[in-house]
Amino acid sequence: MDFFQESITTIHDFCIQTEKMSERLHNLSFVRPVVIIIPMLYEEIENETLPNIINDLNECNCLKKVIIALAADNSSQYEQVLNFFNRLKLPNLVVWCNGPRIQAVLNELNEEKSLDVTSFKGKGKDVWIAVGIASLEAYAIGFHDADIVTYSKALPVKLLYPIVEPELDFFFNKGYYARVNTKKRKMYGRVYRLFVRPMLETLQIDVKYESDILQYLQAFRYTLAGEFALTSDLALNIRIPGDWGLEVGLLAEVYRNTTLKRICQTDLGFYDHKHKIMADNPGEGLCKMVRDILTTFLRIVTETTETQISEAFLHSIRVKYKRFAQDLIRQYHADAFSNGLEYNRHQEERYVDAFTEVIMSTGQEYMKNPSGILLPDWKRALSAMPDLRNKLLNVALTDSMEYKGTTAD
Repeated sequence: MDFFQESITTIHDFCIQTEKMSERLHNLSFVRPVVIIIPMLYEEIENETLPNIINDLNECNCLKKVIIALAADNSSQYEQVLNFFNRLKLPNLVVWCNGPRIQAVLNELNEEKSLDVTSFKGKGKDVWIAVGIASLEAYAIGFHDADIVTYSKALPVKLLYPIVEPELDFFFNKGYYARVNTKKRKMYGRVYRLFVRPMLETLQIDVKYESDILQYLQAFRYTLAGEFALTSDLALNIRIPGDWGLEVGLLAEVYRNTTLKRICQTDLGFYDHKHKIMADNPGEGLCKMVRDILTTFLRIVTETTETQISEAFLHSIRVKYKRFAQDLIRQYHADAFSNGLEYNRHQEERYVDAFTEVIMSTGQEYMKNPSGILLPDWKRALSAMPDLRNKLLNVALTDSMEYKGTTAD
């Protein structure tokens, strides 16, 4: 246990009383309503974790609504998810983000206002759609995934409390946690531990002049956490990345749109969820994540420093990254060994080797096409089509009524 504070505020869990927090949130929710967004794929209704998440959410009386940002291939899958969430007692809305009605609204935005969101695919776009709908009635919006094994009702409370409590009044809160499966006694968080952490240290050394934004990113104890909360106003002003660089790119956008004293991170304890495989194809699995994250890092360096991304620069960070990562492996081994955790140093070295190979090819692709893949911020979208949020809400409600046969909350 430590008291250490970063350049952003760290809220440790020394003895957090989540029941008191929840009661306080409930009282505040009448003037500062909160919404939780859960992005998910259709396949995730088969996860053993989701029923447990729903059971815990049913005990959260501080939430105004839960929005499920769903990617489903057809109406049958959408209908199954609707029926699945009947067990959720809180007001909720399942938004079929890649459904024909939502797509028709986005096509209208593109055709009439020349603002294209239709070319984006995946979690980033789904989150963008859900943010627009949630912001119609929420003061604060929280986000978490649908595959959290260690979920409890304390998680949304811890995320939202620093945002909603007027005594604190933060604009953005990032969850952090120990990626350790205590039952299997195994350490996870491979992409963060073996790529993000050493790469941030590498970039801080290799960029010209000291970079404030890189120092800021290093202050987060788990940069890739998909669990965070922010005010609706901030959510409307940031551009959401459309790939696996979502979490890192989002942090960069928050940095550009608010001050450090309004940003915090909160200890969520132990955390475990579904783990991605390495995959043989570098365009899939963990290597795909690393490619997207590195592209985001390179874009941040280009936008905020005088460093030129070149072949020489890529060679330099490739060599330094591998050295930093290998040094960390020795440290992780000592930590795991002392805690009786399973730890395969050879496998960890293989991950680092694979991530190292990604650096040059990703950097070369970035130099050819450095343009971003950020969705437009909602302020711009609303200036183009002022009633866009209402249109998306209305078609989501229409979908729900047609396939569920009842009026959505």
